[in-house]
Amino acid sequence: MATSAAKLTPILFISLLLFLSQTFTIVFSIGVNYGTLANNLPPPTQVASFLKTKTTIDSVKIFDTNPDMLRAFANTGISVTVTVGNGDIPSLSQLQNSRNWVNANIAPFHPQTRINRIVVGNEIMATADKNLIGKLVPAMRSIHQALKLAGINDIQVTTPHSLGILSSSDPPSSGRFRRGYDRVIFAPMLQFLRETKSPFMVNPYPYFGYSPRDNNYALFKRNRGKHDQVTGKTYFNMFDAQLDAVYTAMSKLGYGDVDIVIGETGWPSIGDPNQPYVNMENAISFNWNLIRHVGSGVGTPLMPKRKFETYIFSLFNENLKPGPTVEKNWGLFHPDLTPVYEVGLMRGRHVRHAPGQGSSPTTPTPALPAGKQWCVPTQTATDAQLQANINYVCSQGTVDCKPIQAGGACFNPDSLKAHAVYAMNAYYQKSGRHAFNCDFSKTGVITSADPSHDTCKM
Repeated sequence: MATSAAKLTPILFISLLLFLSQTFTIVFSIGVNYGTLANNLPPPTQVASFLKTKTTIDSVKIFDTNPDMLRAFANTGISVTVTVGNGDIPSLSQLQNSRNWVNANIAPFHPQTRINRIVVGNEIMATADKNLIGKLVPAMRSIHQALKLAGINDIQVTTPHSLGILSSSDPPSSGRFRRGYDRVIFAPMLQFLRETKSPFMVNPYPYFGYSPRDNNYALFKRNRGKHDQVTGKTYFNMFDAQLDAVYTAMSKLGYGDVDIVIGETGWPSIGDPNQPYVNMENAISFNWNLIRHVGSGVGTPLMPKRKFETYIFSLFNENLKPGPTVEKNWGLFHPDLTPVYEVGLMRGRHVRHAPGQGSSPTTPTPALPAGKQWCVPTQTATDAQLQANINYVCSQGTVDCKPIQAGGACFNPDSLKAHAVYAMNAYYQKSGRHAFNCDFSKTGVITSADPSHDTCKM
């Protein structure tokens, strides 16, 4: 694993600023995985109405083709991804069986229900079942052909993968598919996806790569970053590194042009006593930052200026899921449709809590008066901390860092502190002017003294 310095070299930092010089518009809509392993969930019609009227969630992924769920989403405008059961894959490699399946599970509901994608199985490569693995791509092709024969031309066919498909992923430049599967399975699969203009679906979970040493890196919090010496790219979050490792593996087979969709990712809010990193604060931090990052258009170091269709896991806490406590507590919402915590997905409501803060997520934190407060560094903030704050702000995609490039309105005075004032304040103003938006790990302070100067207006 490559180590990284406390702050970027001037060349790397200027490159980062040039890359982030465009101001991106954040898209707050997001997809969710709608699992039903619970005995206390509301009926699908109520769920569909809630998502349409009360949230900005515009797509769901379900783990079967439940007709009640498909009917519930009819005429809502919400896109639905459906799943072929693992056990059905061998039979669906035969065209007639696929035609029967499409006629029974898709044709009666589409297009009233906006079924946008069929995923064939769930993380099949992880099952190590040679029969399922061998039949996977034939089943994908067969289902696609069956859709065409049924006159359905607007539904994609793909399959989701865990990151276990990679034999190496750290640093991202080392990403490659497992030997034996790379040419036999993934090359023909990616060829099919390219031909049909369908995405490669992956389930990146920084949660599963967590270590205390990489806490901030996993949670999109301010950190030093990790430098990939092969590509010269610096990563400030594990999510981007995981995606770029997948992209690298695809590129090594010649399929870097195939789109990538995030089928699952998230962070649980309650765990067992031996999991101190599983808590409400970390769930908020990860999902808050994830939503803004994937929708910002900033992309990743190897895939700049790309937005990633993303499905958070999961819509509900599911009390019948087997396994430890953590398995039951991935949800964004309780069964009564109240948020487990808020990350900005509710219509007409301001986010009440920011990532990494300790206050109760149910206690409103009022915004301070606009135009009367600014965020500046504390007097005790070190150069390393100031640089880290700049790096963090300029890697999020929410702030235009062009003014602190050479020739920009806020470049002079050319000092680390002056540039940090601009970056920290811009982030504070863009994020809603809450006190927690100026925390910066205790290196920011709110002031009523306007730090604007000359041509630099804040």
